[in-house]
Parts: sequence; C-alpha cells; structure tokens
Amino acid sequence: MSSHPVRRASFGLLLALCSAIPAFAQSHPAVVVELFTSQGCSSCPPANANLIALSERSDLLVLSFAVTYWDRLGWKDTFGKPEFTDRQVVYEPALDQFGPYTPQMVVNGATTAVGNRLAEVDALIAQASPLAGPSIDLVSDGLEIGAGVAPAAGADIWRVSYDPHRVEVPVGRGENANRTLAHTHVVHDLQHLGSWTGAAMRLALSAPPSGLHTAILIQQRQGGPILAAVTD
Repeated sequence: MSSHPVRRASFGLLLALCSAIPAFAQSHPAVVVELFTSQGCSSCPPANANLIALSERSDLLVLSFAVTYWDRLGWKDTFGKPEFTDRQVVYEPALDQFGPYTPQMVVNGATTAVGNRLAEVDALIAQASPLAGPSIDLVSDGLEIGAGVAPAAGADIWRVSYDPHRVEVPVGRGENANRTLAHTHVVHDLQHLGSWTGAAMRLALSAPPSGLHTAILIQQRQGGPILAAVTD
C-alpha cells in the first residue's frame, strides 16, 4: 500500500515532463542569410565556406540557393533550379544592384554583400534589426500565422525545403573542375504558399521529402525585406 503514493508521484512527474516538451520543435531566427552560389563559379567556394561558418550560429537561418546562369561554363550545378535564379533576379532592383552575380549574400532580404567577404556580411548581420513581423509557428499539421500589420500590398509566404547537413560535391568540368565543393543548408525546393494580408491564418503543409527541413518566410513582395521566419 505504501508504494501507491510513489507511483502517483512518478506518474505526475511524467505528465509534467511531457507537458514541458514542445509539440513541434522549431526555431525563430533573428536573421536570415541567403547565399546565391554556383558550382560553376570559381569565386563561390570561399562563400560556401563562409556560409558553413555562419550555419554554426543559433540566431541565424542560412540558406544556399544554387543559380543556373553559370551552367553554360561547362558544369551544370547539381542543385540549381530556375526558380532559385528567379528569386535572386527579383532581389536586384530592390537592392539597387545592376544584375545578379555570384557569390551574393542577402541579409533579411534587405541588405547585400559579396558572399566571400565574411567581415562585410558579419557587419550586415550585426546591423540587421531582428525580424519583427507576425507570429509564425509550425504545428503538427501545418502553419499558423498571427494577426498583425501587413504591407499595403500584402506579403508573400514562402516555403523553403533545405538540407541542413554538410554535403560535398565533386565537380568534373568548368571553372571548378576536379575540385570537391562543400555546401550546407542547400535549398532543394521553393514554394509560394500564398499571401498574408494581416489577418491570422492557418495553412496545411505536407511533409517535406525525407531528410529535408522546412523553413517558412513571410516577405514583402517584389524582393522586399523578410518580415518573419521559422524553421523546424
């Protein structure tokens, strides 16, 4: 009979521990750093290395987008997709750039630097205001966005599927022929989920492909600043 209180106490402790575990593990980064890179660009490996270094910081979400316009130099980037190139092209007028180039890093969708100049990128990160858009949370069956003040034209909701691991790719031709290039946080898919206009909303999300993580970005249209971000 004396063992029953112990059992009840243990069960109560288990319930308390379970209630303390988040229903869905996620992170709300203060700053998003996007690298536009290409395996066919001889200037890009140092920028890839810089992104690997930045990926160690818990306050950042780093994403590597492989563009396609250097494929003509003899090596087709194994991760490149036209929609990644399109994302960079849209940024350029908003960032007062003459045209897309590699390697380019964009910080919170608002400022930019050459990706192999880590000191300049670090300075932009230090100067960046933390994302202060609507609350945004991944839940077990989808995405919840809180109410808030939206831009007059609304904001885009992007889903980014990426591999958070370090991967190495042997390059057989082109400017980086016979080199093995290291990458991290490589984006494999970019989806436009709709628009946020200020009202609270909930969206269903399918599971990402095996091994990939999901990031959600809420961003002003036409390559404007990123307002909020979350990743699992």
